[in-house]
Amino acid sequence: MGVFDIIGPVMIGPSSSHTAGAARLGRLARYLLGESPIKADITFYGSFAQTYRGHGTDRACVAGLLNWAPDDPRLRDALTMAPELGLQVTITASAAETEHPNTVRFHLTGSSGKARELMGVSTGGGRIRMREFDGYSVDLDGSNHTLLTRHNDRPGIVAFVSQILAAQDINISAMRLFRQERKRLAMMFIETDTPVANATLAEIAAHPAIEVVRTFPPV
Repeated sequence: MGVFDIIGPVMIGPSSSHTAGAARLGRLARYLLGESPIKADITFYGSFAQTYRGHGTDRACVAGLLNWAPDDPRLRDALTMAPELGLQVTITASAAETEHPNTVRFHLTGSSGKARELMGVSTGGGRIRMREFDGYSVDLDGSNHTLLTRHNDRPGIVAFVSQILAAQDINISAMRLFRQERKRLAMMFIETDTPVANATLAEIAAHPAIEVVRTFPPV
């Protein structure tokens, strides 16, 4: 057990799971979208659906989508400030059963018009897991610098990216690869100890099989 387990995250309350975790989920959803969202349809399930008003889960998710940290004092006013900042928000509470009681689904539209769907859970103490991203089953907690690629599923991609990172002395702490079908599109998340520079991203993006590559910091 570490200090974090005892005192919990630095946050605007009242709840580490319903508020801090929700803010981190919103922020991770924004990072995965890859740009500022202009529209967000947010659906809560389970305990989130039952208590989101009292615990500020709705405000926290929107604060995260605005790229505000869980301890940002603006979190309390996120719902009223969002339209002023160009983000239109719809909140829905669903009675559908989910695997985890603290579940939220985001349907996001970005400033370029691209749409993304994500589902995540708040597991307690401010910790989170993103479980779905655009139809892919994923597992991402947002606690480290992360490199994302979407690429054609072919031999050598993992080795290619790993070699480029190694050449830049970037240490990989975790790597996860997800795909829907063999030899179709795959999604890879590489967690690193340090940020990945834009020049390194450009080198990775030059591979003809890689369609998307970007990086984002811890949430």
